[in-house]
Amino acid sequence: MLKIRKEQVEGLRQLAVQDFVNRMITHVGKFFPQQSAALGEATTRETIGYGINRARSYGIVAERDVCKYIDLTVVFGRDFDRDKKLPWARSVLEDRTLRGPSDRTDRLYKAAMENLRNR
Repeated sequence: MLKIRKEQVEGLRQLAVQDFVNRMITHVGKFFPQQSAALGEATTRETIGYGINRARSYGIVAERDVCKYIDLTVVFGRDFDRDKKLPWARSVLEDRTLRGPSDRTDRLYKAAMENLRNR
């Protein structure tokens, strides 16, 4: 019988996160080239890590959803979810009537697009 130790599982988890961060570096560079260039790779990498942790704090863990959360972090700033000038973000993230993290992320993204259109 094959037995995987906790240390091995953690190592695999860290590799998966690092792979995701690397893919997000490419994604941010492609879709947000100005922001990526202004931040530089090290700060972009740190911002992505920060976004992963903030998303996780709202139960958002699926790659697709975390990617959207990071997109919003790049556009609106690291703490957009706490920014008093962006009340729609906190409202959506704290809405307990939404069925799950993907619904929350989809609603958040729609609210963000509406906010950008109304600027």
